[in-house]
Amino acid sequence: MKDARSLIIRPIVSEKSYGMMEQNRYTFEVDKRASKPEIARAVEEIFGVTVTDVNTMNVPGKPRRVRYNKGYTRSWKKAVVTLKAGDTIDLFGNQ
Repeated sequence: MKDARSLIIRPIVSEKSYGMMEQNRYTFEVDKRASKPEIARAVEEIFGVTVTDVNTMNVPGKPRRVRYNKGYTRSWKKAVVTLKAGDTIDLFGNQ
């Protein structure tokens, strides 16, 4: 297994993921090669919580155009992690 901090790239904060936080489900961008057990271990190690479920999905790049040049945005892997009841992750620090 790689280092836990290199597997979890960043948390995803959107309207949908923010709403899922109330149900103990947190969304992260993860390394494309990471497996579900590796993601679970990394989240448990970094945040000190208990993971009950991990769902992953590969997000394909979208076509984009800048003037005459066509290309794609990068593709990436998303993981939705469900935590044990009572556990939380403080993504925003102490505000």
